[in-house]
Amino acid sequence: MTTRVEDILRRGFEDFREFVNPLIALRAEVAGEPLRVVHAQEGRLEDAEGHLIEDFHGTQAFGHRNPTIAAAVREFLDTDSPSWFPSRVNPYAGSLARRLCERTGHYSNAFFASSGSEAVEAALKLARAVTRRPRVLSLDRAYHGCTMGSCGLMMPGTFRDPFEPHLPGVGPLPFGDIDALSKALAQKDVAAVVVEPIQLEGGVRPLSPTYIDALCELTQRHGTFLVADEVQTGLGRTGRFLASERWPRRPECVLLAKHLGGGLLPISAMLTRRDLFETAYGKNFETAEAHNCTFSGSAMVCVAAHAALDLLTDSLIERVRDVGASFRAGLTEALGSLPLFEEIRGEGLVAGIVLKPTEHPWLSFEHFGMEDLAHRPTVGLLLCHRLYKRGYFCFVCGHDWSVLRLQPRFTIAEEALATFTRVAREELEFLCNLD
Repeated sequence: MTTRVEDILRRGFEDFREFVNPLIALRAEVAGEPLRVVHAQEGRLEDAEGHLIEDFHGTQAFGHRNPTIAAAVREFLDTDSPSWFPSRVNPYAGSLARRLCERTGHYSNAFFASSGSEAVEAALKLARAVTRRPRVLSLDRAYHGCTMGSCGLMMPGTFRDPFEPHLPGVGPLPFGDIDALSKALAQKDVAAVVVEPIQLEGGVRPLSPTYIDALCELTQRHGTFLVADEVQTGLGRTGRFLASERWPRRPECVLLAKHLGGGLLPISAMLTRRDLFETAYGKNFETAEAHNCTFSGSAMVCVAAHAALDLLTDSLIERVRDVGASFRAGLTEALGSLPLFEEIRGEGLVAGIVLKPTEHPWLSFEHFGMEDLAHRPTVGLLLCHRLYKRGYFCFVCGHDWSVLRLQPRFTIAEEALATFTRVAREELEFLCNLD
């Protein structure tokens, strides 16, 4: 470890508290999250005391500091190749775009950015530019990002309300309500409907087959873009390369991010058809740059993405499907008899543990002196707190704190998942005995 890295790890946690976001640092400390992580070892994290931590957050599908992806980045840095091309004619972006389009078997154009939020913004602008319509719709309890356009697609609440007024005509529809969708699209002023195949922050809620059928048919009938936000479900996570690839029709746009950069570097992508992209941006040389990001698809991040795609083989995706099904079945069996357990949701290596609320007054936010959170359930956070101590980094869903969201790395051993299942049973049983 270099002296600079050692110095950052020694002082940087306090620097974050002072200069970045003190409440995030306080929350992590109060919740007992594994905070001072200083090493990555065989895909897991290690804290300053030497405790190993399995990360179920979902950004590290190939494990923390995957050696294959790290080696690809080092190999690039050992060359004298430019990483940024002032002409914007970027061979690394071109190569990655071809690979993604060919892998999907449908799309023919890619736009790259750094985050899922930026990919959402690209889709909103593309849809408005092509359709010349003002409205963009999402579904209740969606999570599409924190930039102004994507923020407007959120449900009312903490992630949306403080930043009003939002873009006019942008907002959510009731989840799974076909009649509401039909009425909205019949007005012929909707540029796009943006959906997640499975709402992760919304409580690990999959779109029903009936709703997907209606969504595909109605958007096509009314000339509305269908945008699949696959930032969390794409790239093998559900046991398919894209969760939307088996829909009755392919969306006009699909959005990717998270582990596209192999967990090392930030990159996102909006995939669409070339004819749609050229309708929006192909009028002249000026319009060709009407939407861009300075470091869109820079060489080093594209190299990391290529290495990630090398690892994302068909056999690995099949493993995600099969191991994920076994994992969810094991959780259902292990937790099924506990009074605070409701159900397991998910697909592939996405699992949501749905919990019932506790009635114990000592386990309420009021008891902890947090009156502003009195409407929120506590069991999910309490279970996370106990799992942190056992070496598991888990989270509740941002819009539904009654659901634990689990997204293990694709290469995690089945024995490790079985151990987690046993530990989850022990810790939830402990909470049940307090109730």
